[in-house]
Amino acid sequence: MGPYTSCDSVDPRLGEGLALFNQGDYYACHDVLEAIWMEADPLEKPFYQGILQIAVGLYHLGNHNWRGACILLGEGVNRLRPFEPTYGGVDVERLADCGWAWLTTLHQSGAERVAEVAAAVPQVQGSPGATATIAGSDRPLPALYIYPREA
Repeated sequence: MGPYTSCDSVDPRLGEGLALFNQGDYYACHDVLEAIWMEADPLEKPFYQGILQIAVGLYHLGNHNWRGACILLGEGVNRLRPFEPTYGGVDVERLADCGWAWLTTLHQSGAERVAEVAAAVPQVQGSPGATATIAGSDRPLPALYIYPREA
């Protein structure tokens, strides 16, 4: 269990940000989470920032910006890891693993194939349990969906 287990102070707007993420509206998700992040307790800032960085990484992926997607996905995953396994009603471990899987695929595919990776996003966006496979990838990519923590 990570060092962050209390979720009493989680901002109620988080649900709106997560819904936007699950709908694939990564830019709007970023806006909501950035507003929360700016007001958050310093100990919670990395939680919100990690989710918003994954969202921005996926936004960059949609624009075929390989470098931006890689940087933001990596930073987001790293910020979320201390909050595993769950925090604030979010299955953080699953989200971080998802971000890592997409980042790994981007690295394996290379910048020249970013459009192929981006084309897989609609196949799994907002579909819990869905997977997509990229040509040359040795494993399916997980759904781009933020799961609630298991009770």
